[in-house]
Amino acid sequence: MACVEPVIFDGHNDVLSKLFRAGGVGQARSFIEGRDGAIDLPKAQKGGFAGGFFAVYVPSPTDLDDKYEEMTKASYDLPLPAPIELKEALLVALAQSAILYELERLGALTICRTVADIRKAIDMGKIAAIFHIEGGEAIDPDLHALDVLYAAGLRSIGPVWSRDTDFGYGVPFRFPSTPDIGDGLTDLGVRFVRRCGELGIMLDLSHLNEAGFWDVARHSEKPLAATHSNAHALCPHSRNLTDDQLRAIAESDGMVGLNFAVAFLREDGRMLADVPLTQVIRHLDHLMTLLGEDRVGLGSDYDGAVVPEDLTTVAGLPKLRQAMTEHGYDEPLIRKLCHENWLRVLEKTWGS
Repeated sequence: MACVEPVIFDGHNDVLSKLFRAGGVGQARSFIEGRDGAIDLPKAQKGGFAGGFFAVYVPSPTDLDDKYEEMTKASYDLPLPAPIELKEALLVALAQSAILYELERLGALTICRTVADIRKAIDMGKIAAIFHIEGGEAIDPDLHALDVLYAAGLRSIGPVWSRDTDFGYGVPFRFPSTPDIGDGLTDLGVRFVRRCGELGIMLDLSHLNEAGFWDVARHSEKPLAATHSNAHALCPHSRNLTDDQLRAIAESDGMVGLNFAVAFLREDGRMLADVPLTQVIRHLDHLMTLLGEDRVGLGSDYDGAVVPEDLTTVAGLPKLRQAMTEHGYDEPLIRKLCHENWLRVLEKTWGS
């Protein structure tokens, strides 16, 4: 029998945007019955997937899905789409949020606002979902939408998804490249960071460029967190974190969730799925060398990326646990990597 313990609480998935593109709220039942994708209830039960950050993501008219072929090449530099207008972004964000609430109404998951909520859901065998927004396009300059969405359950947000926003600048999908690309946070971005800190909303730095990262480090009093990022030292992609960034996250007592996206795992940066689990473990080892074993977890990017062949859905997660065991990780460390570290940093960020 496949090992589904310890359960996995994951830093990032894009199932809401996939359901949105498939038809919206009416597609929520496919999550319960089984769908053609990485995450649904039957697969979660098979693989011991206990939940994680469910991202609301506003797609561009021409999205990166159409450009994955370019990322199979030895080098590439994909132009980023134009910024999204606030009105358009807000409508999409609300539509995807409605899918999340419909999933809760149907009993498929529980939207969690505190770490106590997460622990209770896991104990009850229910998927624990964090309402997360990937990119701040739906947040107005007065930050009213941020306050309202927080009241509705929002507990994590990234100021950018690679595209520029009113708050800062992201990294393009470029290989080879460093994340040191462009300016940092805008003045509004600094206010955004401070307001998130006041509310207790976790800031996700995964798509932010390096200058913006250091601006957040200067202006935030909370632990630094990247929900789905890897080690630049092992894969020199613009989306990955340098060793200096990792040391800063460690100093803040923060967290990094390891991204399964193959272009950020492979040394050659190519979007090809023939990646052995030993390469996933190499990134975990490197992250733990700089962050310590209490500040590393998983951030799969399921339903939003090409992932290793052994991990195409959450049903395959037992293979990753087995790879950890074979590499020599003991049970307490595997529990930390699978879920305990995420709960630790969320407790520090949210205060409960």
